[in-house]
Amino acid sequence: MKVKGVRKRGSKYFIDYRADGKRVREVVGTSKKQAELLLSKRKVEVVENRHFDVRKSQRITFEEFVKTYLDLHSRVNKKPKVIRRDEGLIKNLSGKFSEKYLYQITPMMIEAYKSERLRVVVNPANTNMEELKTIAPATVNRELACLKSIFNKAIQWKKATENPVRQVQMLRENNERRRYLQEEEFKKLIDACPTCIKPIVILALNTGMRKGEILNLKWVDIDLQQRIAYLLDTKNGERREVFLNEVAVDTLRKLTHHATSEYVFCKAGGLKYNDIRGYFETALKKCGILDFKFHDLRHSFASHLVMSGVDLKTVQELLGHKTMEMTLRYSHLSPDHKKRAVEVLSEKMGTVWAQAPVDENVEKKSD
Repeated sequence: MKVKGVRKRGSKYFIDYRADGKRVREVVGTSKKQAELLLSKRKVEVVENRHFDVRKSQRITFEEFVKTYLDLHSRVNKKPKVIRRDEGLIKNLSGKFSEKYLYQITPMMIEAYKSERLRVVVNPANTNMEELKTIAPATVNRELACLKSIFNKAIQWKKATENPVRQVQMLRENNERRRYLQEEEFKKLIDACPTCIKPIVILALNTGMRKGEILNLKWVDIDLQQRIAYLLDTKNGERREVFLNEVAVDTLRKLTHHATSEYVFCKAGGLKYNDIRGYFETALKKCGILDFKFHDLRHSFASHLVMSGVDLKTVQELLGHKTMEMTLRYSHLSPDHKKRAVEVLSEKMGTVWAQAPVDENVEKKSD
């Protein structure tokens, strides 16, 4: 006998009922019997007014709360770039949780969201064909981290009692990008760069600074005498000192100070560059360097330091990483370097092996 309110989608059963004037659907699992039992239990809870046994102060939908979250947390405590990022993450989350009360959002719902985000079906423009759009695990993890932050604030502001994201495992990410410039590519790229971005690229290769850090650099932040650039607006929000080598110092000394601008790199009118992506991509095409991004200049800086024998702890400090794990992503070694490394042992032990005593009996048997 079919029980009204128990339905099957794919291999899983879910229950469908109304409570407190709202339609409620819960995924149960692969057992139809368990779904029927849970539906009966939920109906009893509704009749006895125990289904929504929470305080009125906690009856707030996800859509309502995220507006408060953005107004009182993100837009007050974070930078414009981070605010825009949060708004984008929340937009994706709202597609799944918008009408749910915070206390209705369960770990199982969040697990379902993970699966759905990894398989997003889209309709390309001007076609009736559906195609599968790949969403990177890192993107989904950023959304889950945002959701976790939202629930942490909800608990702090007495709008929720628990954080369901804590019971959800993050997806495994593969952030180990191995692209860095070979030595012969350094000159090719610099020669291909237009005059306006050439010193920017040279500085990135010689300091490992991020693009935003370089474009936000002001003359007051640079001490050419001490060969240090002071970064006040870094990715992690902490002040950092960047040590300048001879090439970096020479590059900065050759730059002309704009009469009305405080920025090291600025346009003719004195306004700083917001981005140089177009210039950089044109230079890459001109010199034939493929599969390369501006951030890979930072990879190149770290990789060549490691291949030159600089220890990872020093590289970590130069890059401004909080953990060694982050630095390891940049410390890719070329096959040639690894081959040279094992040859060191051969050279060191060659004399010892050459002088090792030979068993004469073995020699005679061989003869």
